[in-house]
Amino acid sequence: MSAVEAGQYGSGARSLLRNSDIALAVAVIFVVAMMIVPLPPALLDFLLATNLGIAIMVLLVSIYLQEALDFSVFPSLLLVLTLYRLGLNVSATRLILLHGHAGSVIQAFGSFVVGGNYIVGIVVFIILMIIQFAVITNGAGRVAEVAARFTLDAMPGKQMSIDADLNAGMLTEEEARARRRKIEQEADFYGAMDGASKFVKGDAIASIVIVLVNILGGFAIGMFQLQLSLMESLQRFTLLAVGDGLVAQIPALLISTAAGIIVTRAASDENLGQDIAAQVARHPRALLISAGVLLSLGLVPGMPTAPFLVMGGVAAAAGLGLRQGGGRDDDKDSRQGASPAPPAGSLAAEAQIQYDRLELELGYGLIGLVDGSRGGDLLERIGALRRQVAQEMGFVLPKVRIRDNLRLSANEYAVRLHGEPVGRGELMMQHYLAMPIGEAAEPIEGIPTTEPAFGLPAFWIEESQRERAELTGYTVVDAPSVLTTHFSEIVKRHAGELISRQDVHELLETAKQQDAAVVEELIPGCLSLGEVHEVIRRLLAEQVPIRNMVRILETLADVARQTKDLDLITEHVRRGQARTICNLYRSEDGAVHVVTLAPELEERLAQSVQSAGGARNLVLEPPLVQALIESIGQQVELMAQRGLRGVVLCSVAVRAPLRRLMERALPEVAVISFAEIAPEVEVQSEAVVRIRLEEGVG
Repeated sequence: MSAVEAGQYGSGARSLLRNSDIALAVAVIFVVAMMIVPLPPALLDFLLATNLGIAIMVLLVSIYLQEALDFSVFPSLLLVLTLYRLGLNVSATRLILLHGHAGSVIQAFGSFVVGGNYIVGIVVFIILMIIQFAVITNGAGRVAEVAARFTLDAMPGKQMSIDADLNAGMLTEEEARARRRKIEQEADFYGAMDGASKFVKGDAIASIVIVLVNILGGFAIGMFQLQLSLMESLQRFTLLAVGDGLVAQIPALLISTAAGIIVTRAASDENLGQDIAAQVARHPRALLISAGVLLSLGLVPGMPTAPFLVMGGVAAAAGLGLRQGGGRDDDKDSRQGASPAPPAGSLAAEAQIQYDRLELELGYGLIGLVDGSRGGDLLERIGALRRQVAQEMGFVLPKVRIRDNLRLSANEYAVRLHGEPVGRGELMMQHYLAMPIGEAAEPIEGIPTTEPAFGLPAFWIEESQRERAELTGYTVVDAPSVLTTHFSEIVKRHAGELISRQDVHELLETAKQQDAAVVEELIPGCLSLGEVHEVIRRLLAEQVPIRNMVRILETLADVARQTKDLDLITEHVRRGQARTICNLYRSEDGAVHVVTLAPELEERLAQSVQSAGGARNLVLEPPLVQALIESIGQQVELMAQRGLRGVVLCSVAVRAPLRRLMERALPEVAVISFAEIAPEVEVQSEAVVRIRLEEGVG
């Protein structure tokens, strides 16, 4: 092909893509016209061959998909193809009943495929219908229905998770928008697939009816109009009817199979064939055992020897080849791949390794922070932080293991909780972090970045710029202070996960020295150690200090006689800590500035509270959840612009469920109840959250 021809070819392809909407509109109109206007047999043959080719193409596309959304147009395409197939059925029926002939393709399927035996043809057609209708279509429809239900149920949680990542600075606005769009597309796709599966089921029923009509109508026409004998009429029209049914249902079966593959396809980096080959290849032992079973069956008297021996030999060769080529046996760790198993002594030693509850990993460029000879004071800062947490929160922070990690970049650090990463950031040594105070700060030269603890915009500046930055409206901190502040916020945010049952036991032993009676009354008579630990964990998860442990234990002992509901118990404990909670959120003027809920909204939330698994949760429609989160977030943002802490004030009945609903999207927003307001504390309502409940939008 010459360059000119190649250019013309590419231009033609682009032109076709640009005019694809016109082509589709014309195709749909033509399909409808097929049901009205008689078609010549030659054109019908061409259209039937096209139908088969399209079905094969759709099946192959579904096999090569990496995730279902790569073929999101499939539900609409399924409707068009179903309509196309029904149009072909109508055109073929017209030709069969008018002329006793419907083209070469239907004749070939009726004569060659079933051997010219109409009884065999009917049996084959019935078997195909059972496979499609009872197996593939029902299975694919059920999978689509369940997938649509779970996708819609998980949609609010996924959206709140994206909002949380966005607020934490882990995602840009464009990335968050793209992920939200993908979630919406996924919900739309599986919802559409749930409905589109009904097209396939209806097509199968229509095919049965059309075949019966063709047989009965053709039999009557052959007997009374064409003056054929009974057997001649039955032979001719039954073969044509069955041929028409087969030539329509084989493509329909391929489309149904494609639908089943798409709705059962999990997201992957490879296509279906590569995933199957790779995952089966991990288990060569399964192939070897299968080979042994096949070879054994070949030696059983009365069994055909050759097929079993051949297939057994093929399976054995494949299993041995995979094992020698590095295939993973079932008893090997999937994370180790084909690496040799470590010695038993090494495994025994590794089994004793336990994750530290709290770890701080440093890139090699940050090692100087812990080197005292080079002026590093990170160890002293962490020690001071542990003392601060003990004074403010009331429990001793577990020891922090600081280690280097060569997998991190030079200036990167990561915080791990129970071995899993919960935060990371990047420092620029020999630089300072400058954060603007309000909007009055003058522009400054520096390297743009995001402050890791609170996600604020900031700049890395050199030491020579520090004084000027402070004079022009910036807060300037050094790199070790940035790390320490970020680490402190992570500790406070995950305090509920840091305190262990052993820590609670030690707190109880300390409280026992002050008031042994309350501890002995509470445990084990009223609550177990595990239940006390859960209440303490819930308090710390919302950053409520537990300094006054004796008062907390007294409240637990009083309430535990009335109920074992940990949600109610926790709310009573919070009520007993009202002054402590109010002091957490007081502003400089001494008042607690809050956002309240409209009475009708609070009533709706109270009616939506349901208990499950020992906790109360709000069960709301996704649009209402989204509107509620967005409305609260907007009001809190307006308060933050005025330098006020975002606090939501509501009734006791909805406080805990509302907090659980908000903790992913708005983790920094506190939720308190009216019962937690101390009598002497002034409360100022800054805004009222209102939502149109009938529409679920704010």
